[in-house]
Amino acid sequence: MQILISGQQINLGDNFRVYAEGALDAAVSKYFDEAVSADVKVTKDGSDIKTEVTVHPKTGALIRSSATSADAYASLDGAVSRIARQLRKYKNKIVDHKAPVVEMVDMSVIETPAEVEEVADAPIIIAEMQTQLPVCTVSEAVMKMDLEGLPALMFKNTAHGGLNMVYRRADGHIGWVDPKNK
Repeated sequence: MQILISGQQINLGDNFRVYAEGALDAAVSKYFDEAVSADVKVTKDGSDIKTEVTVHPKTGALIRSSATSADAYASLDGAVSRIARQLRKYKNKIVDHKAPVVEMVDMSVIETPAEVEEVADAPIIIAEMQTQLPVCTVSEAVMKMDLEGLPALMFKNTAHGGLNMVYRRADGHIGWVDPKNK
């Protein structure tokens, strides 16, 4: 597994890098034979240190976690333990439901026509990018949204082939948008 460890506004020593690689490798290999890659990003956040960990298992999922602590090692341990818990849930979901690996469909961002008038107080579009739209069931979409730490996820529903969206509501529950074609 390829592990990229980076620090922003903080100098990471070789001992920390070796510790991070060992901890992450142990957590991932417990649930998956191998992951494609992992990223560890350590940043100084006031007097605390925040560690963000992203793991890409071979199944195509993207699993993210973060933790904040006064100590870099404690912050890393917190993030890695959350990753391990998410990997366990993901692995159990795959094994229990014998779910196929999520199939992906290409989706492009639609560009705004030039003749559309710009509104002065409208929010600015920061990034336009191409992405892949997962083809999955509603429960798989919720799992993917939770694993990736996303606020919302659009997907193609395997039940009827239409576009759906799941999102996390302000009260912490999950919302599901299933438009009806007339």
